[in-house]
Amino acid sequence: MLEFLDSINHWHWLAFGLALLAMELLGTAGYFLWLGISALIVGVIFTSLPMSWQLQWVSFGVFSLITTWLWWRRQLKADTKDDQSRDLNQKQKQLVGQTLVLEEDIVVGTNRLKLGDTTWSARSETNIEKGNKIIVTKVDGIILSIKLND
Repeated sequence: MLEFLDSINHWHWLAFGLALLAMELLGTAGYFLWLGISALIVGVIFTSLPMSWQLQWVSFGVFSLITTWLWWRRQLKADTKDDQSRDLNQKQKQLVGQTLVLEEDIVVGTNRLKLGDTTWSARSETNIEKGNKIIVTKVDGIILSIKLND
């Protein structure tokens, strides 16, 4: 086994990297992409710099961790940015601007309010009598800020 590991050259790493990239084409959602790129990097470095087989595998592991971490950081930022601008499946964003007719009187402070099929905590700065139309102006966690709809 040690003889085989000693006989690995840069062509093996390049072929291994291309094989991993080919496996990525089968739809593995990015898992083999970063491993393939890491193997190609080791192959390119190994063409000009002699390395022991132990250093080759350690380099492959380190490059795999680095490339995967960099991709994860980039993807996390993109997902966070997309989630902030997306309204689909984000109930709190869909509630802002909704109007409804009050079924109970609202007093200054925090009250309970039925909106749709759920009851919410609602905060108002003024007393509002039942039967008036209100509008949801802001959502702070699970508390709706409401005001009289003029």
